[in-house]
Amino acid sequence: MRFLRIIFPIAAACLGMTSEALRLEPIKYGDFSNWVSREVAESKLLGGKKKTIYEIAPTRTMPGNNTPYSNEGGSPWATSNVYAKVAGVVKASGTVTPAMVNGNKAARMEARMEEVKVMGIINMDVMVAGTIFLGRIFEPITSPKGPYSKMEMGIPYTKRPKALVYDFKVEMPDTDTRIKSTGFSGKKTLPGRDNAEVYVLLQKRWEDKDGNIYAQRVGTGRERYSKSTGWTKQHMLPIHYGDISKQNWYKPWMGLLDGDKAYYAMNSKGKLVPVHETGWAPADTTPTHVLVMASSSCGEAYIGTEGLTLYIDNISFGF
Repeated sequence: MRFLRIIFPIAAACLGMTSEALRLEPIKYGDFSNWVSREVAESKLLGGKKKTIYEIAPTRTMPGNNTPYSNEGGSPWATSNVYAKVAGVVKASGTVTPAMVNGNKAARMEARMEEVKVMGIINMDVMVAGTIFLGRIFEPITSPKGPYSKMEMGIPYTKRPKALVYDFKVEMPDTDTRIKSTGFSGKKTLPGRDNAEVYVLLQKRWEDKDGNIYAQRVGTGRERYSKSTGWTKQHMLPIHYGDISKQNWYKPWMGLLDGDKAYYAMNSKGKLVPVHETGWAPADTTPTHVLVMASSSCGEAYIGTEGLTLYIDNISFGF
């Protein structure tokens, strides 16, 4: 399993860290033992079946009355599982499910093509990655356009952990192509293998008088996985503070998020707006927010490799 630690070997060694030496602070519901089961009644034009999708929160079953979901029980987690209502047609998408791994429940994220086909009205295929993240989704989803504008990424957080620690496994299909399918422009086959990804980002955010939100990047930990793996316990993703852009292991995808890469947050006026990362914070800065995400894709929205699956369990901050 050496390749799993290729990205940060020198930095981790210099810090003298192992996951066993860290004090672990579990993220709430990050053991994935509790799930809400949601029943979404899809439109009769799609067959009218009830589809079960899942959320990470205290265990219960929601009836199939197509109620928009918001985080329950103090859960900080959102998923790519959504109730969508596009052009009046109700569709459920469920790329994140609970899975049993070595006798314990874990989160399973799979890249999958979601089909919405109604004769003479809609004919859409949308590539959807399985993703979990700290934040919220705002339902119902009414269009596949601008996916980041329908979710709030990140939660308030002021601590400075040394690492994100988790158990994981990757199942990688034997292909070096990806599919781009947004639902509007047909399917395109692209060269190159997609990767599963896990990241933790710490930000210091502020808001101006007009409600625009800005941030400096305080800490960065980001890894991508290009091969199948066995079940890896207490994998450590080091968090590096300050400007990492000059480090020899730095990759462009570890960089600042702005423009079309910007995630969104709710401002004080109750509006969801992009968070503009303006630069790297000094290494001793105290953050205001943390972003944690795990996904079966690492590229743009609606691009992925069908069947690429990431399992994750027992997510904690390490101090």
